[in-house]
Amino acid sequence: MSQEAERVYTINLGKVWLSPNNQRAKRAINMIREFTEHHMKTSQIKIDQDLSHAIWERGIRSPPRKIRVKMAKTDDGYVMVSPYEEEEKPKAKKEEPKVEAKEETTEEKPAKEEKKTEEKPIKKEKAEPKKPSKKKAKKSAKKSK
Repeated sequence: MSQEAERVYTINLGKVWLSPNNQRAKRAINMIREFTEHHMKTSQIKIDQDLSHAIWERGIRSPPRKIRVKMAKTDDGYVMVSPYEEEEKPKAKKEEPKVEAKEETTEEKPAKEEKKTEEKPIKKEKAEPKKPSKKKAKKSAKKSK
């Protein structure tokens, strides 16, 4: 499937929340269709199953407020709308010093925790009985009569 044009958009679905709560997810799908039709200049639109699941994930009443999508125009003449998954670039050089720093800090932390436990004085609990409040005393006096 060769692709002629591929674009990434963030679609604001905030106006979906103005519709009745039992129609919001349906309205979100329709808004995505309208947005795609406007920006890609075609009425032949197919929404990917993963995007549909992302909209309906929390039910019909609470779709997401915004969603990031990838629109790809194909040779067949339709536009495929799918959720955008950002590709992470490898950061091997920057992660190595952090890993070493984390190992050193984990070794230092138990030593610090031991010092803290030694410094804390042990508190003895008082075994004094609680005095009943005036209201409870009045109620118990009335019950005994």
